[in-house]
Amino acid sequence: MNNPSLKIALLFFSSVVYGQLTKAQVPAAKVDSLVETSMKKFNITGVSIGIVKDGQVIYTKGYGVKSILTKDKVDENTQFAIASNTKAFTTAALSILVEERKLYWHTKVKELLPDFKMYNDYVTENFTIEDLLTHRSGLGLGAGDLMFIPNGSDFTIKDVLSGFQYFKPNSAFRTKFDYDNLLYYVAGEVIAKVSGMSWEKFVQSRIIKPLGMEHSYASLALMKDKSNLAMPHAANFGKLKQIENFGDQINGAPGGIYANAADLCKWMLVQLNKGKYGAQLDQQLFSETSQKQMWTIHTATGFYEDKRYNTHFGGYGLGWFLNDIKGNFNVSHTGGLPGMLSSVSLYPDLNLGIVVLTNTDGGNSLFAAVSKTIEDSYMGLDDNHWIDKIYDEVESNQMHEDGVTADVWKKVASSSQKKIDPASYVGIYNDKWFGKAEVFLKGKQLWFKSYRSPKLSGPMSFYNASSFAIKWEYPDLNADAFAIFSLDEEGKAQSIKMRGISPSIDFSYDFQDLDFQRL
Repeated sequence: MNNPSLKIALLFFSSVVYGQLTKAQVPAAKVDSLVETSMKKFNITGVSIGIVKDGQVIYTKGYGVKSILTKDKVDENTQFAIASNTKAFTTAALSILVEERKLYWHTKVKELLPDFKMYNDYVTENFTIEDLLTHRSGLGLGAGDLMFIPNGSDFTIKDVLSGFQYFKPNSAFRTKFDYDNLLYYVAGEVIAKVSGMSWEKFVQSRIIKPLGMEHSYASLALMKDKSNLAMPHAANFGKLKQIENFGDQINGAPGGIYANAADLCKWMLVQLNKGKYGAQLDQQLFSETSQKQMWTIHTATGFYEDKRYNTHFGGYGLGWFLNDIKGNFNVSHTGGLPGMLSSVSLYPDLNLGIVVLTNTDGGNSLFAAVSKTIEDSYMGLDDNHWIDKIYDEVESNQMHEDGVTADVWKKVASSSQKKIDPASYVGIYNDKWFGKAEVFLKGKQLWFKSYRSPKLSGPMSFYNASSFAIKWEYPDLNADAFAIFSLDEEGKAQSIKMRGISPSIDFSYDFQDLDFQRL
C-alpha cells in the first residue's frame, strides 16, 4: 500500500531548482514548468498539487487528465486515492479519542479486541494502541498484505485479528522498524469499538467535515458524485493503460481516503497550526499535546550522513515519517496503491506544506521532483539537476529488474520440453493465515488459484528442479511469482513456498510469508 523505500528516496529526488522562493507567493509559471517537465519525463497521466505557506493556501492546480479514455482534465478538486497518507488521519482520530479519555495510547489492544492474537503470548498481552501505529511489531515488511493486495479478496477484520499468530517474527518486539499495513486495520477496528461508529463514519464526521474538506471521502462508497474522480493508470513498457480503482478495503484506516489537493491544503494547515482551524483559528481538532505525540519519534528508521541536506536522523511517529533536513524539522508521508501515488511534506519551521497527487505508476518519481524542488528553493539550495539524476537511476534499476525477469522467462521457455508428472503437484494446499490454494490441470497446463484472493490465479510453467514460475492471469498485476514445491520420497508435492520474481516487486506481495501444506 505504501512503500517505505519511497521515503528513503527523498534523499535522491529528481528536481530542478528554478530560483529561491523567498516570498509567500510561489511563481506559478515555474511550478507549471516543473510539473509539466516531470510529467513528460516520467510518463504521468495526471497530477494535482497544493502548497501552503505562512498560514495561507498559496497554490493549487491540476495538470494532465483524469483518464486517458475520457481525456477529462485534472483540477485542484479532482479526487485521488491518497493511500497511506490516510494513516495520519487514523492517528488524528485516535488522538481525538484519547483527548476524550475513551482510550489511552498505552491501552492494551487485547482489552478492547479480545480476538487479537500476535505470534507469542507476551507480545499479545502487551501490545498497545501506540504499537499499532509505529511499525515496530517484530513482523517483517508488509506481513500479511496479501490479505488485501491485490484487491477483491474476501478477508475480514476477524481474519486479520487472528492471522498475526501464524507469522514468524522478523525481529524482537519494539526493536526494529518494518513498515506494515495490517496493524492499521486493527487501529481502525479500535476506533469503531470505542466510538460506536465505523472508522469511515468517524473520520468523515469528526475530521473531514469539520475541516471543510467538501470533496474528500473516507471511502469510495461515500463518494456519490464520481464525475471528478481520477482513474489509476499503469505504464507497461512505456504505454499507459487505465486500470480500475482499488476500491474499499476491510476498513479504510491504512489507506482508504479519496481526497483532492485543495482539501488536503486544509489538512496541512491544521497540522501546521498545531491542531487549530477556522478563519480565526478558534477551533481545535486535536491539541498541541496530541500533535507532539504524533510528531515524536517512536521508532528509529536510520542514521544518515547526507551532505546536501545535512540529514542525521530518521524515524516514525504516529502516522508520520520524521527527520531533519538542512536544520529544519520535516514531517512527511507517501502513499501508494496501484496507479495512485501521493506525497505530503510539511516543514513546521518554514511554515510550509506541499501535497502532490498522481494517478500513474511511477508517480513517486514525479512527486519527489515537484516537492523537493519547492523545498530546496525555500531552503536556498542550488540546482542539483535532480530530474535527470532520478530518471537515470530509475532507468538503470528498471533495466536490471527487467533483465532478471527476462532471464527467468527465458529459462522457462528453454525448460518447457522437460518431462514432469503434473499429477505429482496437483492438489489442494492450505496456509494458516491465507487459506486454501489449488494446483490443478487446465487442459495440459498446471494452474494455481487462491480460493480467497481470486486475482491470484494463473498458469504455472516449469522453471527448475521442483520450482515453477506463475504468470498471474489478471493483466494488471506486476507480481509474477515462483512456487517452490517440497516433495516426499515418492516425488509427490507436500508443500509450497513462494517468492516474487522481480527484484522490484512491491513489498505488499509478501509471497515469502506463505507456507502452503498439502491437505
